[in-house]
Amino acid sequence: MQEPVRELDAMGEDGLLAFAGDCAETARRAEVDLLRAAYQWAVLHAPERLDPVESAKPGREQARQWGGPGTPQVTEFAAAALGARIGRSPWAARQLIADALDLHHRHPQLWARVQAGEVRASYARHVVAKTRDLQPDEAAHVDAGVVESADGRIPWTRFETLVAAKVAQAAPDLAREKEDRARTATFARKLRTDAHGMGSFLVRGDIAKINALEAAVTTYATQLAGPFPDLTDDERRVLAVFLLVCGRAQAPLPSSEAHTEVPAPDPLVDVVLYVHSYAGPDREEIARVEGHGPVTETWLRDVLGPRARFTVQPALDLAGQAPVDAYEIPDRHRTAVHLMTPADVFPYASNTSRRMQIDHTVPHDDGGPSTIGNYGPMTLTHHRIKTHDRWQVQQPFPGIYLWRDPGGAIYLVDHTGTRQIPHAHDNPEQQPPPPQRPPLVVEMWRPPFDIDLDLDAA
Repeated sequence: MQEPVRELDAMGEDGLLAFAGDCAETARRAEVDLLRAAYQWAVLHAPERLDPVESAKPGREQARQWGGPGTPQVTEFAAAALGARIGRSPWAARQLIADALDLHHRHPQLWARVQAGEVRASYARHVVAKTRDLQPDEAAHVDAGVVESADGRIPWTRFETLVAAKVAQAAPDLAREKEDRARTATFARKLRTDAHGMGSFLVRGDIAKINALEAAVTTYATQLAGPFPDLTDDERRVLAVFLLVCGRAQAPLPSSEAHTEVPAPDPLVDVVLYVHSYAGPDREEIARVEGHGPVTETWLRDVLGPRARFTVQPALDLAGQAPVDAYEIPDRHRTAVHLMTPADVFPYASNTSRRMQIDHTVPHDDGGPSTIGNYGPMTLTHHRIKTHDRWQVQQPFPGIYLWRDPGGAIYLVDHTGTRQIPHAHDNPEQQPPPPQRPPLVVEMWRPPFDIDLDLDAA
């Protein structure tokens, strides 16, 4: 065990990164092989191997359908032996077999990319688990809708949202049924997690109520910053909840400020929900509520309809926004940027908030215009990395971003997510030695970097 440690100690940065990449690839391939083994184990344990006479006796082994509709049955004790051999419980092994069966029989496009090493097994297994209740044609609709983005180009949280939207679109009746069940599962209760004198109170309700509660608490906590400057933001939010619910007389104010004048909360707080509606040619319309996820149009009508005023915005000409001769970005440009690029444009970033900073791809001080095609939303941290580290970025077309990291790797970021573009310098031994790299130049009529790109392998 000591020799690998000494080898790692002798590696430089490039060698160690290459070693880590090889380890990750080995782990990914092992996950695929495990799915293949689980499928073949299911084939070997088809129901035909059971003795009908023995199976009819109480407590004997039966055939079970662990996968979704359309998958073959498996003898139920098969999972125990497989699980023990791979160090997992029978339940975990059963889930592995079910996922393998679904991938083979219900998600052929996704399974093909998994076997080709283009999609992680964890992404594929998430899809099949979320579609297990769907009929084969509905599962096929989800398979086609997520297969392109399942290769890791978008972060996990965004992929979960995409899968949920495609599942709702494929089976709107089932989505409405789940929404109806969830609507009755509301509560406001104290949790049984008290410790060290602290407790928790959890409220679950539809997003309209929860967003209104969040807005009220945030607004009132901001008002409390004046009379209680020494409290942290979280302490002021807890105090705001208490004052809103119990009133001033019951509030546990700090002893040194017990006589502080507390402002009365605003009686009403406006809450804005952004709802994006998409209508397909052969599927029921599924809407997306920013910060929440997909919902059916029935949910919009029944839940938001009675208490919300809807402002319908016409389609926005994203590319036709007139530039401005100023560093400040007008609201119409911010709206266009959000609609065109709703997520952080840094490679593999996940933030989708409207509160992100809007960066000038070509800095304004360097002559970069304030116009669509030179903007990109980023969090403060990613904005700082782009500004102060050795990353480079160009936007050859509006909403299309090409990044080069300090090590020379190239990333393409667009509305579908992030993809690394293989090129000749992926081999550490071929990395150019000079620490100062030439400026990144993008031209629209030839490959954007002065390096060899293997676009067919991307």
